[in-house]
Amino acid sequence: MTRTARPAFGPLLFYAIAFALSLYFTFAAVQGDYGLFRRAEILAESQELRSQLSTVRTDVARMENLTKRMSDDYLDLDLVDEQVRRVLGMVRPDEIVIR
Repeated sequence: MTRTARPAFGPLLFYAIAFALSLYFTFAAVQGDYGLFRRAEILAESQELRSQLSTVRTDVARMENLTKRMSDDYLDLDLVDEQVRRVLGMVRPDEIVIR
């Protein structure tokens, strides 16, 4: 009775599964929800949001200044005059309006 040598599928199966898992985890590390590409997107978005925050802070400071200048404690007559002219569309008699 002669025995034929059968190929060993155990080690081949082990290496195939190990290779498939390593491919999966490499793909997930690069493309996944927490991967390198997503990290780059988050960093770019954070830079954009920081610039928007700077713009908003500048606008808030400007509005706070205008509000302070219109308050009872500190009344800027030039600002009041400008606001009245803009809102009501009034001009002084000695001015010429150019449209």
